[in-house]
Amino acid sequence: MNTRIEADSMGELNVPESALYGAQTQRAINNFPVSGQSLPEPFIRALVQLKQAAARANKSLDCITAEMSSAIDEACSELLQQPNLMQHFPVDVFQTGSGTSSNMNANEVIATLASRKLGDKVGPNDHVNFGQSSNDIIPSAIHASAAIEVSKRLLPALRHLQSEIHTKGQALKGYTKTGRTHLMDAMPVRFDQTFNGWAAQLQDNIDNLNALLPKVTKLAQGGTAVGTGINAHPDFSTKICQELSAITEVTFSPADDYFALIGSQDTAVALSGVLKTIAVTYMKIANDLRWMNSGPLAGLGEITLEALQPGSSIMPGKVNPVIPEATAMVAAQVMGNDATITVAGQSGNFELNVMLPVIASNLLSSIQLLTNSGHLLADKAIATLTVNEDKLNEALAKNPILVTALNPIIGYAKAAEIAKKAYQEKRPVIDVAAQETELSHEELEGLLDPAKLTKGGL
Repeated sequence: MNTRIEADSMGELNVPESALYGAQTQRAINNFPVSGQSLPEPFIRALVQLKQAAARANKSLDCITAEMSSAIDEACSELLQQPNLMQHFPVDVFQTGSGTSSNMNANEVIATLASRKLGDKVGPNDHVNFGQSSNDIIPSAIHASAAIEVSKRLLPALRHLQSEIHTKGQALKGYTKTGRTHLMDAMPVRFDQTFNGWAAQLQDNIDNLNALLPKVTKLAQGGTAVGTGINAHPDFSTKICQELSAITEVTFSPADDYFALIGSQDTAVALSGVLKTIAVTYMKIANDLRWMNSGPLAGLGEITLEALQPGSSIMPGKVNPVIPEATAMVAAQVMGNDATITVAGQSGNFELNVMLPVIASNLLSSIQLLTNSGHLLADKAIATLTVNEDKLNEALAKNPILVTALNPIIGYAKAAEIAKKAYQEKRPVIDVAAQETELSHEELEGLLDPAKLTKGGL
């Protein structure tokens, strides 16, 4: 590989000749060969957008020249338009806890491109990073990237899943199935009641995200090194938030207290908690679908999920519920990500949290996983499933728990006796009840109608 010599405050070293980054990025590449995993692209994009907003803000505050600002601004636009953007940002997630290496990576790449456009030297520290510190821009990039991804991707995915669930539930409103508690037969429910329960869970998650977003859109930018704002214009925080809002079409505002957002990552921990709750909801829906689809002969067999691929390399004709299974794995991963973020959130030592990169990586991973699996669950499981009506009716007819409806008439003890006999003799409960009570078959048909029983009441 052809190399060139680059220098920083620690001396000279070789950098790939074609690389846009400089010495500090190369040191990080050399120092952190840990995972081979870069920070997520949404984080890098938000970081570049923050640099672009900073250049515009510093121009309006007369902190850098209009020509310098324009060159940095254009360099950022060029980067954001590149389909191979991430080749310029190779620094490993597991690096210095402040994310300084990633900040300098961005500064160096932007400075190189801006220098070419300006025809003069643009400094990564003195110009691109003017009024900033890694200690405020990395927390700001965490908040900004999360806010953008939640607003533009996750919330639409959740609404889409909720809509598909509601639509399918309404279409299946006429079907009644055996309810189950403890995985055991219980009183009947309608499909729309089951589906509406899932939709309500998703609405709670949507509400929780919307309630937290105003905190996520608060940025640490302007606090610089420790929260005091050293080397930043007093109006910089307001101006950069205005510029970033214009660039991203998401409204950002300065932190109420810089020390809180630099020294801690409580908002990221809280957001991860909401994401974990969404994962729990996904797991519930996925497992309900898997159980209802189980069989087709030896399981419940109440529904049939769309056949998407062969299910076995050795058993011909086997088809598995692959989308719910993938969703369940996503849920497990998001729960694990939350554990990592929780531990990392405890690393706010004095004026700086020192696990920022791993928080960014796991937070954005959770958002991406929940977004993508939400669409798949909606489109390839919920929207395309069908109901096996014969299987539903067969189970309902033999369900001894229907006798619960007779409690007010014959009492709990007599009803339990009938239920046990129906189960032991494998007879429909209506036949046993007709035999064991003075109620006519016609009266029992009305009292034990599964569809009526889904409406509650006496």
